[in-house]
Formats: sequence, structure tokens, C-alpha cells
Amino acid sequence: MDRPTTTRELYFSLLRYVVPYWKVFAGALASIIVLAMTEPAIPALMKPLLDGSFIEKDPGTIRLIPLLLILLFLVRGLSNYASQVALGWVSGKVIKDLRSEMFNRLLTLPCSYYDANPTGTIISRITFNVEQVASAATNALLILVRDSLSVIGLLAWMIYLNWKLSMIFIIVVPAIGIVIKLVSGRLRRLSTFLQQAMGDMTHIIDEAIKGNRVVKLFSGQDYEGKRFDTMANRVRHMNIKIIATSAANVPIVQMIAVLALAFIIYIASSPSMGDEFTVGGFISFFGAMGLLFSPIKRLTKVNEQIQRGLAASESIFELLAEPQERDKGTTRLRQAQGNIEFNNVSMHYDSAKVPALNDINLQVRPGETVALVGRSGSGKSSLAALVPRFYQPSSGQVLLDGIDLQQLSLGDLRANIALVNQDIVLFNDSVAANIAYGAMREAGRDDIIAAAEAAHAMEFINGLPEGLDTLIGENGARLSGGQRQRLAIARALLKNAPVLVLDEATSALDTESERHVHTALETLKSGRTSIIIAHRLSTIEHADRIVVLEDGCIVETGTHQELLDKGGVYQRLHSTQLQT
Repeated sequence: MDRPTTTRELYFSLLRYVVPYWKVFAGALASIIVLAMTEPAIPALMKPLLDGSFIEKDPGTIRLIPLLLILLFLVRGLSNYASQVALGWVSGKVIKDLRSEMFNRLLTLPCSYYDANPTGTIISRITFNVEQVASAATNALLILVRDSLSVIGLLAWMIYLNWKLSMIFIIVVPAIGIVIKLVSGRLRRLSTFLQQAMGDMTHIIDEAIKGNRVVKLFSGQDYEGKRFDTMANRVRHMNIKIIATSAANVPIVQMIAVLALAFIIYIASSPSMGDEFTVGGFISFFGAMGLLFSPIKRLTKVNEQIQRGLAASESIFELLAEPQERDKGTTRLRQAQGNIEFNNVSMHYDSAKVPALNDINLQVRPGETVALVGRSGSGKSSLAALVPRFYQPSSGQVLLDGIDLQQLSLGDLRANIALVNQDIVLFNDSVAANIAYGAMREAGRDDIIAAAEAAHAMEFINGLPEGLDTLIGENGARLSGGQRQRLAIARALLKNAPVLVLDEATSALDTESERHVHTALETLKSGRTSIIIAHRLSTIEHADRIVVLEDGCIVETGTHQELLDKGGVYQRLHSTQLQT
């Protein structure tokens, strides 16, 4: 969707989320209109109440007016209840729909988006900002429609009673409009700053929770506490500015209105106006003027909600307008052979000054195991990340079975690739659900057990309280590092894909477990293409081929022994690790 920019576009974009619930929303608006119409009815009843009951002593009026008052407030109560409940229901639906759409968009965004945006900022948009938007789309609309109609109705009654005096009050409306416009711009800017500060504060919380062990071990409590206190104070400061601006808005508008009221009272009290009003008409006119202040006050205060919502909607629609992963490929690939080619491939990250990969030419034949080695930052992970299209090459082509990856649908491409990262990702679910994740969720129990046994994971799974049905906590917090690694390997084994990408898949295992998993991986790699990102050179000595990268370029290729005999970069890396 295109990103709306103007206030008009933002509001119409928000109302688009209300359209599916237009019947309930229409009912709410109807209730609001009825409620607004009862507002001028109150001073309208005061005229016959005073003139007919107290002055003329009319028996019919004395009996009728109390009944009308009861009926009036019954209608007001029912319409107010109906409007609030209906709008609350619509508001909840809008919040849910916005959050679902934002979350679904997040699932399709490229990795580069997550590289550029802190997690806390993203979470804040879905939690805090959406609440502000819903308030602007529903609650603010309730006040806007109800009180605008109330003001119009009360002014109409005042004009009916005495148009000359009413014109004095109407003349100040442009002055009130100017004040509201000036305040609106400031509130929008402050609300934008507040939402940014909320995102930064959420990010600090997220980092402190995820890194709680590092914080404790390195005594970072004071540092993190100061970071959070600084950001929390910035949020407080922005809130105070918004409150101060909004609070100043109300008395300024009220002062303009009360000046008009004072002038009207002065004119109305003059002897020349004596024949213009009956007693009931005089009380009714000034009663209507008095009732004007409450809706005017609410209308000026609702401006804060609207500006908060519009500022929040900018960040929400910015996320929804983010381009999704490119998936224009139409070529289908059921079962890949596993022939991978890199032809003159270069890659450049958006924030980097130098390329991550530079003119890479490499072919990985079906069933071949190729290890990528090199110093940190040499381009190993970048090269492997191109295979499942987590990133796009800046130039050149990556081919699978002779087909450019750009021509393959992402679903077909990734269905043929299994991945085990060094930084294991597990979910707060059962052991079985983590092994049979995503497209494999319908896998049979026997298949899950077979994969777990092949990864030598059943030996610890059987010792868990509920076995395969045991919940493992956030990112497997209830498991050891080696256990988490073996679950990830079991997940890759169950997928049984023809292409494997292993980022030092055995790095967290003890010696005995590593031996078992290496046996399982050797069985798995048979007849499959494997790309291994190696940090410990001892784990890839038996690879079919070792590719050495330095500064994003391939500098050496060969077997373990061939590269040692060359006495080049690989030999120096090997010697350094042996000495360490």
C-alpha cells in the first residue's frame, strides 16, 4: 500500500479499517446523533418550564414538562450507553486488525529491515502506537461528532431565541479555530517525538532482558539503569509537554468564549433589551450558552487525541508501506538436485562503506560438502545468506540447478534448504513443536522421534518432565546450549532438504555429543549439497572442498591437505588455532 502523508490521507486510511464494521459503526453514529440532539433540548425545555409552570401556572405544562425531562434523560442515557459500547467494540476490532496486518507484514519484510530497525521500536509500534490510532479513529470521533452537533444545536436554539446576541458568540469562532490550528501542529510534533522515545525505551528494556546474564556478569546494572532512566525521563518530558500544550489550549479557548459571554450578558442586561426576552427565554438563552462550554472544552481537548493518533498512524503506515521481500519468481522447483553456482557475485550492505562480497565465482556440485572459512568479517555468512535469499546480490547471479534464484518462488527455494545457525532460534513451545516447526507441523510422532534420535537428542528429551511435550521456555531457556543445538539439528534432519546450510552447527556440543552429531550429519549430507560456515577448522578437515575468504574475496580453494601444503592464508589460520 502507498504511504499516506497528509492529514486527510491519514484519516481516510484509518477509516478504511472501520469500513468492515460499518453497521455497528453506523449504529454508534446514530446513537451519537440522538445524544447530540438532546443537548439543545435541555435549555429548550427550560423556557416552557419557567414561563408555563411558574409564570402562567398552566396545569398542562406543569404535568408535561417533568415527564418530558424524564424521557429526555432516559434517551440520553440509552444513546450514550449504546454509542460507547458500539465504538468500544469497533475500536477493539480496529486495534486487532491493525496489529494483525502489521505483524503479518513483519513476517514478510527482508532481513535488511531488521538490520536497520531496533526490535524495541518495532514492538512499540504494534503495542503503544496502535492504541493511539484506535483512540483517534473511534473515541475521538465520538467526541468530535457528538460535541460538534451539540454546539451547532445549542447555537441554533440561541439564534432562534435572539439572533443578534448569538452573532456576537459566533464571531469568536474563527479566533478559536486559529488557536486550535496552532496547538494542533505542536501536538503532532510532540506526539511523534513521544512515540520515538517510547520505541527507544522499549528497545532498552528488550536488550536488558535478553542480555540479563551479560548485564549481571559485567556489573552493568548501573549503566543499564542510567540508560533506562534517561530514556524514561525523556518520555516523561514529552508527556509533560503534551499535557502542558493541551492544558493551555483549553483555558485560552474558554477565555475567548467567556469574553464573548460577558459581552452578551452586558448587552442583554441593558434596558433596551428588556422587551426582547421573557423570563423563560432569558434563562433558556443563557442556559444554552452555559451548556456550550462543556462541548467546546471537550472539542479542544480531543485535539490532543487526534494529533497523537495521526502521529502514530504515520509510523504505522510507514511500516505497512515497507516493501516486502521480492518474490516475483514464477519458476517452480519441487526437488532440487543441489547444484549451486555463484557467478560474479558482489554484495553491499546498505550501511557499509565497503562491499561484503566482491566478484565471487564458485560452484558447489550436488552432494558436495563445501566449507567456508576465514577471519571474522571475511564474508562467510554473507555468502551463505545469499543461498536462501535472505539478502540480494548487488550484482551477479546465484543459481540453483541452473535457475537464477530471482526466478524461483521463495516458497519453493526455501523448501529445498535446511538451516542450522550458530545462534539457535527456538520458540516458547514444546520440544516436538520446535522440531516439527512451520511446514513440518503435520509430521508424525514417529518421524519426529527418528529425527531427534538421529541428532542424539532423545537421550535428554526422555529425561524431561513431559518428554517431547515439555515446554522449553523462551528460546529454549530451560535447555543447555548443547541441547538447544541438537534440537535445531533435529529440525533440519526432519526437513530432509537437498541443500544444507550449517553455521558451525556443532559448536555448542560437548565432545561426546559432537561425535554423535557428526555421525548423524555425515549420514544426512550423503547425496546432499552442504555449505558449512566453519569457525573451528578441526570440524571441516574432511570437507570435499574448503573455500577461504578474505575481505569478501575468495583467496584459496582446495582440500584441507592441499591448503596446508600451499602455506597460505588457510595454513596461517590453522596454525593460529592450533597455538590457541
